[in-house]
Amino acid sequence: MLTSCKKSDDYELELNYVILSDVTKVTAQPVKSKAVILKSTRKEDPSFKVELDSVIHSNLSGIGGAFNEMGGEAFVSLSDTDQKELAYALFNTTNGTGLSNCRTAVGASDFGLSAYSYSETANDYKMEHFSIERELSTLIPFLQAAYKENHQLKMFASPWSPPGWMKESGKMDGGNKGVEKNVLKNDPKIYEAYALYFSEYIKAYQKNGISINRLIIQNETDMNPKYPGNDMQPEQMEELVSNYILPQFKESDFDTELWAGSFRGKRKDAQKFMSLEGSKNVTGVGLQYCPPSTMQELLDKHPNIKIMHTEGRCENGDNSMKQARKRFSEVSDWLNSGSENYCYWNIILNETSTSGWGWKQNSLININREKGEVTYNADYAPISLMSQFIRPGDQSIKVVTPNKKKAIAVKNDNRIVVFIENMEKNISIENIEIAGKSYTVELPKQSLCAFVFKK
Repeated sequence: MLTSCKKSDDYELELNYVILSDVTKVTAQPVKSKAVILKSTRKEDPSFKVELDSVIHSNLSGIGGAFNEMGGEAFVSLSDTDQKELAYALFNTTNGTGLSNCRTAVGASDFGLSAYSYSETANDYKMEHFSIERELSTLIPFLQAAYKENHQLKMFASPWSPPGWMKESGKMDGGNKGVEKNVLKNDPKIYEAYALYFSEYIKAYQKNGISINRLIIQNETDMNPKYPGNDMQPEQMEELVSNYILPQFKESDFDTELWAGSFRGKRKDAQKFMSLEGSKNVTGVGLQYCPPSTMQELLDKHPNIKIMHTEGRCENGDNSMKQARKRFSEVSDWLNSGSENYCYWNIILNETSTSGWGWKQNSLININREKGEVTYNADYAPISLMSQFIRPGDQSIKVVTPNKKKAIAVKNDNRIVVFIENMEKNISIENIEIAGKSYTVELPKQSLCAFVFKK
């Protein structure tokens, strides 16, 4: 993937980039590389100043995306050869995108083919009829293919809704038509059954070679949508985690971490949860669709809090380059605000891009099930570049930028990577300052660039 490069002082510099013009055709390996000739610059010139000692997060977990039933069904429609090629492109850590910290749903998400849980028998408090059989021919093969390419793949999971019989409404979906009943029943027997449900889920996935490293208790706690959802107040989450899920996981001898969330910023559920005594029983909080100010508020009050990002902007299914050109700004906001990761939403959707509840969203990949065609969408290009060069174990570090431009910098013992974008239709010249030395670099037009300074 990388080309030979010119050496200056203590670094060898490599440029890796993706072109995000409207006419770009995205391929399985969209990252281009070329040799860089370093030019000295005056320190007075405006620079992207990398502050090596200003560590934002000391142990990143990388870039990922979300698995869903619709994507799994589309994936298994491909031939075995095409499945292997696609899994290689997405998850291989040597020559592929190397997605590293991904998400899946406990039961149906809004991109399940329909609403379903693993406990469809009412009042099955002992989970005698628990089953993941529905996913064995769709989602599970997709997940297994990912693990074959990346044995170190990390997975976090969250339910969109408990099984319908555990809720006041009796239904997983349709919360928009009965907000007051779109809640988990406030009943110790239900809490105990729900904790056992999670335990059986993790066991069933383990038997199929899939490790759930983190469980996030409830997706979007403040949502009452027409698709599967569940409104959960922070106090109920605290009760469920502290007195039921945590003891159940200890009994089952799981090392799966428990995380609060996923929280949005609208109802301040994250702030409320962290003020409760039971917040000590979770490893961290999962956030999505929050402004940087939400993370700053949490970090100011709870300096040792761990924050992870759980879902990127869904968009509307256009899968356009105009949308892809905005993706770097979103990732930059999350990583520079203290998140350990960034998680894109749908990895794969079928040719319709349409959920079981009737709306379209973006995805990295579309698969035409009838024709067996794989399309790498616009968002795949920036996500692939960032995933390849923001790796688990990296540290995110502060970059002071000119004119409020966006940038990301990460480092490990072997290299520093500085991400800068140029969305203009002309080549851009920028300066990068590292350890008191300034370097002039050239950014191709309409590109997202990763400048790799190898030690």
